[in-house]
Amino acid sequence: MARGSTRPTSRDVAHAAGVSQAAVSLVLGDKWRGRVSEPTAQRVREAARELGYRPNLAARNLRLGHTRTVLLVVPALTTEFFAGVYTGAARVAAEHGFGVVLYPSPEGIGPARDPFASAQAALDGVIASSMAADALTAIRGDQLPLVMLDSDPEGSLGAATVNLDIADGARQVADHLLGLGHRRFLHLAADVASWTFEVRARELATRLAAVPGTTLRTAYAPISIDDARTATETALTAPGPRPTALVCDDDKLAAGAYKAVRRLRLRIPEDISVTGVDDLALATALDPELTTVRLDAELFGERGMHALLAVLDSRTPEQGDIPVTLALRASTAPPRAS
Repeated sequence: MARGSTRPTSRDVAHAAGVSQAAVSLVLGDKWRGRVSEPTAQRVREAARELGYRPNLAARNLRLGHTRTVLLVVPALTTEFFAGVYTGAARVAAEHGFGVVLYPSPEGIGPARDPFASAQAALDGVIASSMAADALTAIRGDQLPLVMLDSDPEGSLGAATVNLDIADGARQVADHLLGLGHRRFLHLAADVASWTFEVRARELATRLAAVPGTTLRTAYAPISIDDARTATETALTAPGPRPTALVCDDDKLAAGAYKAVRRLRLRIPEDISVTGVDDLALATALDPELTTVRLDAELFGERGMHALLAVLDSRTPEQGDIPVTLALRASTAPPRAS
């Protein structure tokens, strides 16, 4: 290697091994079999190891037209759920030699805005939450493989869709509360235009409507504790019989609901039962601990990345929604006799 050089090159390896640069490329690219002898391949590998040579992957990928980089588009990093999705996706990506670039919404909530204008040329594919679907406008019609998370399979923009079985989660909540004897329900719904929240509302209403004597009211709030507190306080002080069960679309909404209930000098679960969705760390920090639908965020991210890898390899991704479970805790109980 020339004096003063800071990084060995393939030419240095070729010189040290006594072979051509083409032979070095074949060996280190694992394409040597049948074209280079085993002793020669071993000599090249030893020379590369002794020189500390590492292939310039960026240059190689540029030549091949691939960067082995995936963009993960999420609505926010203000909860640990999407951090878990990233962790799962990145774990699988690393096992296959891919990197994951994360793009959250600059506003912190709601849909991410078009990150693709400057990034298209540097991506092999995209994984996107339906809550960030606005960001996908710029790639409609182009050739980037796309996997959608928590998205309507019938209307998805993606080559594949990966979903949690959120409909079953809503049914589990409804069945649990109905089984306890609740008949007056308040749904604290996330004020976010997203398929996943539409499914929760639809399944809850359908399940409750099948049981005679049930009533369901709905209050909407952005996914923030303060907004949830305000919406819950307004709903619980409205005219008419007070609900005995409060079904929240999200654990953060449930935390706001807890504050409203206490401000009204009511008790959980004696006066009103409360449920959430996600099973964040927040769920067990609340007092009493929150009954909530547990969503496996890391598995969600893993399945999303596996699906994208399948699309890139022209394979059919794994089918079927990811199961969810109801974590039963102290925030739900039978309603008091009235």
